[in-house]
Amino acid sequence: MLNRKTEKLLTRCITEHKENVYRLAYSYVKNKEDALDIVQDSIYKAMTNIEMLKNPEAVKSWFYRIVVNTALDFLRRNKKVQSMDHETIEIYAPGAEDVYTDIDLKRTLDDLPVKYRSVIILRYFEDMKIDEVAAVLGENVNTIKTRLYQGLQMLRVKMVDESLKESK
Repeated sequence: MLNRKTEKLLTRCITEHKENVYRLAYSYVKNKEDALDIVQDSIYKAMTNIEMLKNPEAVKSWFYRIVVNTALDFLRRNKKVQSMDHETIEIYAPGAEDVYTDIDLKRTLDDLPVKYRSVIILRYFEDMKIDEVAAVLGENVNTIKTRLYQGLQMLRVKMVDESLKESK
């Protein structure tokens, strides 16, 4: 009976947050197909390991944690190969129209170490509270606060450096 309720909670969580989960996976791999694979693998892992969920109220952070870990596993397995989706190739193809929407922020964010990037993405792009980010990443709340502060400092420094280089 409890498993059935938990399964329904998980299904509702996946349905309600499908765009956010996809965006989270995409923020790690930068490729549509890989992000979809990560989401699919995460759903499979969550459904097959539902008995591991100790607190049904924490289903969202539990599932997000599975997505983050699946994305990190994917990156570790495919470390040497960097694939690009067709849209990215089109951007860099000769004669393609330039697109600069937030490109400095995206590039700078991609340059951050994963532990800082994960915190910033979950906090600001996924609009999670600090304690939710801590639950997703399996870290202490104070650790998350520190990483958020340090990550934002790194972003700020890199953005200032880039603007100084461009003004010269």
